[in-house]
Amino acid sequence: MTELLADVTPLLDERQRRLTAAAGARALGRGGIAVVMRQTGMSRNTVKRGIRELEEGVELEAGRVRGAGAGRKRAIEQDPGLLEALAELVDQESRGDPESPLRWTCKSTRQLARALSARGHPTSHVRVGELLREQLGFRLQANAKVKEGKQHPDRDAQFRYINEQVRRHQRVGQPVVSIDAKKKELIGEYKAVGREWGPKGQPVKVQSHDFPDPKVPRAYPYGVYDVKANEGFVSVGRDRETAEFAAETLRRWWRKVGQVAYPEAKRLLICADAGGSNGYTRRLWKVELGRLAAGTGLSITVCHLPPGTSKWNKIEHRLFSAISMNWRGRPLTSYEVMVELIGSTTTSTGLKVHAEHDTGSYPKGIEVSDEELAAVPLKPHKFHGEWNYTVTPQ
Repeated sequence: MTELLADVTPLLDERQRRLTAAAGARALGRGGIAVVMRQTGMSRNTVKRGIRELEEGVELEAGRVRGAGAGRKRAIEQDPGLLEALAELVDQESRGDPESPLRWTCKSTRQLARALSARGHPTSHVRVGELLREQLGFRLQANAKVKEGKQHPDRDAQFRYINEQVRRHQRVGQPVVSIDAKKKELIGEYKAVGREWGPKGQPVKVQSHDFPDPKVPRAYPYGVYDVKANEGFVSVGRDRETAEFAAETLRRWWRKVGQVAYPEAKRLLICADAGGSNGYTRRLWKVELGRLAAGTGLSITVCHLPPGTSKWNKIEHRLFSAISMNWRGRPLTSYEVMVELIGSTTTSTGLKVHAEHDTGSYPKGIEVSDEELAAVPLKPHKFHGEWNYTVTPQ
């Protein structure tokens, strides 16, 4: 009997174990409770309660193991103010409350548990996590980059204008490109964001820090993305990101890719951000466009995206994002490595990328006089001429 109890009770639920132990104790007679206690590890009170249930014929609702109200009470029942105190701590507005103990800290479950205990509600970080999920409906979440600040009243109208310009150029077979500078990168054995496959336990060893140092070489990728052909061209500069560098990248793209793909082209449409080296307020950018137009014989139309909308530039999510995915987890140990990684970027939609290293020098601080700017054959469009303009070849 005792061996049977030891083998069977681990397979039963709480009530079944109690009743089985009680039945065994009654069958053994005098001293049976002590024997069952030794074999099953149950307390005397548990076995006696089982005997009492057998004698009284206690019945439970279907699917229940314990009677209604039995078992340990929930934390929020034992401490009615616990949930309200937790809700106050995690309230988004509490970060600005000078009385909040978590004003300047992140809201981890351990910190919340300590703050609750200090307020007279002792609890564990595990319990805090359960309450956040089950009672307050919270989940761990990252920030969502959706706020764009103050919007220009003609923002949507500018996007419609750009779309119309793109359709007009593409309808007659003229090239349309999106341009921008990618984030500058450190060249050397520095940690790269992301992971790549490799032998287990053998990560690529890199520098333990990447503090700013003027002596550390930097790379300045600047890209040209052909919207229709789904092809990218990237110059990896080593000096600075300037308007002169941006125009030189466009010149190289046209000479090596553009004029081959569009031999009959007379016009070129450029979609660019409102700021940066190719910003609409940059005098040097417009002077360099004049030189580019004169050298290529193209009438160059530039349409700038409205301020604060750079993430909608097609080059960002059609070219630069694919490049970042391609070199994730790979240290950019040299300019050659960076150029090869960019040039090998492809996507399932057929993206092709040509990349090269630009060793030229592009100094900052070049002044453009009023006379030089006036000499550029630039014609503003009727709609927001500061954002939309055409530069014709001399």
